[in-house]
Amino acid sequence: MGYMHVLSLFCMQIILLLVVVAETTAKVPAIIVFGDSSVDAGNNNAISTLLKSNFKPYGRDFEGGLPTGRFCNGRIPPDFISEAFGLKPAIPAYLDPLYSISDFATGVCFASAGTGYDNATSNVLNVIPLWKELEYYKDYQNKLRAYVGDRKANEIFSEALYLMSLGTNDFLENYYTIPTRRSQFTVRQYEDFLVGLARNFITELYHLGGRKISLSGVPPMGCLPLERTTNIMGHHDCLQEYNDVAMEFNGKLECLASQLKRELPGLRLLYTRTAYDTFDQIIRTPAAYGFQVTRRACCATGTFEMSYLCNEHSITCRDANKYVFWDSFHPTEKTNQIISQKLIPILLAEFQ
Repeated sequence: MGYMHVLSLFCMQIILLLVVVAETTAKVPAIIVFGDSSVDAGNNNAISTLLKSNFKPYGRDFEGGLPTGRFCNGRIPPDFISEAFGLKPAIPAYLDPLYSISDFATGVCFASAGTGYDNATSNVLNVIPLWKELEYYKDYQNKLRAYVGDRKANEIFSEALYLMSLGTNDFLENYYTIPTRRSQFTVRQYEDFLVGLARNFITELYHLGGRKISLSGVPPMGCLPLERTTNIMGHHDCLQEYNDVAMEFNGKLECLASQLKRELPGLRLLYTRTAYDTFDQIIRTPAAYGFQVTRRACCATGTFEMSYLCNEHSITCRDANKYVFWDSFHPTEKTNQIISQKLIPILLAEFQ
């Protein structure tokens, strides 16, 4: 047997061993992501919408300095969670042509920036509605079955950790901006409407095999730079009305999680308050986390800038780690990391 042939066999054995080790050290076989820009890894790059971030300075602190379509200077929470669970350090977007089913087998993102529970929210900026994210997931299921076989695929579907993070756009981009829903619902009724849509989505995901689901609430949305900029009468402080709605809506999501766990056998659904609570702590005591600026974002003047208004011609802060927000709507990588570090032990305790 020739030297090169022996070397080739040895290399193959090493690769197989690494695959086995990866499978045994990972806490779950895959991380599967649904939601909005808080968790979108770049699906909006592939659709016709103004809401994109696949250009500089987005991604300047991501590996290789690449703007991937994440609304951040670096990584977002699912990336940190994936790494903590023993999987890859960045979860790819399902619509990214650079990746295939072999990449998606251990983690995939279906999220779309600008979307919400309400279909009317996704229509505002022509992004992927939540029902379409689920259709992409069904397509993924078919591809994964063809790739690893039915038995292995079904095991991945039931053992994977599903992350859901959305709801902010339903209020800020839709309810409080466009009059249609306000003419149909009081804000309390709209919260209930959204919770009903969340119930339907989780139930359908359960019937498709999902069992381990982490449901995130919305952050203190009245403290986003965009909202503080427009709160002129309130001296650019956090808009308490919006934060109150966020807390009320989150409470209803928490109740929903308890109800669904009783109704659906074998469902492990965890509602997590981390997005609100940790964000709130950071904004109240920024210095304790090493931050210097909370009112403005890093990109440009940090008031209205987001997507195309935050671009390579913008004046961007030198050190994003001093800023809570990257653009007027989205946190910096450091903020994402702090929130993830609070969330990860809770997820590991519940789902590994």
